[in-house]
Amino acid sequence: MEFTLHKDFSELPSDAWNHLASAGISDTPFARYEYLSLWWNTQGGGEWADTELVLVSASEGGHLVGIAPMFAAEHEGRRAVLLIGSIEISDYLDLLVPAVDVDEFLKGLLDFLGASPDLASVALDWYNIAETSPTLQALRMEAERRRWTYTQEVFRPTPRIALGGDFEAYLAGLDKKQRHEIRRKLRRATEAPTPSKFELLQSPALLETYIEEFLDLMAQDANKARFLTPAMRDHMGALTRAAWEGGFLWMAFLSVNGVKAAAAFNFDYKGKLWGYNSAVSRDFMDISPGWVLLARQIEWACEHGRSEFDFMRGDEAYKYRFGAVNRHVVRARLLPSK
Repeated sequence: MEFTLHKDFSELPSDAWNHLASAGISDTPFARYEYLSLWWNTQGGGEWADTELVLVSASEGGHLVGIAPMFAAEHEGRRAVLLIGSIEISDYLDLLVPAVDVDEFLKGLLDFLGASPDLASVALDWYNIAETSPTLQALRMEAERRRWTYTQEVFRPTPRIALGGDFEAYLAGLDKKQRHEIRRKLRRATEAPTPSKFELLQSPALLETYIEEFLDLMAQDANKARFLTPAMRDHMGALTRAAWEGGFLWMAFLSVNGVKAAAAFNFDYKGKLWGYNSAVSRDFMDISPGWVLLARQIEWACEHGRSEFDFMRGDEAYKYRFGAVNRHVVRARLLPSK
């Protein structure tokens, strides 16, 4: 493999990047060119500053076979190389490489970094790697071979619901109490004096309106209002547009008498719904709008043949009440010997 350090994302074609992402070990929305290039341009919506791009590709016979999207920054009191997308707003991260090439690619990548005076002794600190990723075993093997220090720890749970039938089949698989509660809340929202309405974004003419309404609804929550700094708000808007243009945005509202009561920002990607963010109006809590909209999302996913609803990171109790089962993402650290 021939390795190259790139100064800018524009040096790699987006179509070749996304083709490699689709064939790689982590085919998620967070691996796509439009997601990671946008993240880099905004530094994660202002999460980072004073970073250095470490974007490395590998080719064989003129064909792109692997990408390590990374950056260097001060982190926890030391200089480290992290995966682009780290840490807070990207739920799954990894190398972009087919499974059969992981070992060779990682070995060559570490040799390539080791030949750089600025990076040879810098630790790798990689977050949000799926616990099933072959990258973890490859890192462990390289650490043993080089007599470097390797540590791995569970970073966050990523609950998800497996779907394989219609909505009634999904409900039948839940605990009886939770099944009754979901049905009761759906019925109450439907039979209210002003029934709720499920609205899925389908027209590009409504995109900008939906973006602003979604962000405004998020800001009704005090924690999310603090999260939505001006830089993060701009990033979220740009991400929504990029996902729409990429064909994998799934955004919906629950409305009551024309007023937005709850909102969901998901990715519809590779036969799954990926629950990225949500918002609820405090003016409609009597109809449990968050629960109702989540039930509508799962119902839509069942009706449209989606195999899974992935809540992604976070262990909020409502996820498990809807039948989610945990998987995890991990933090892996590799420290070269001195």
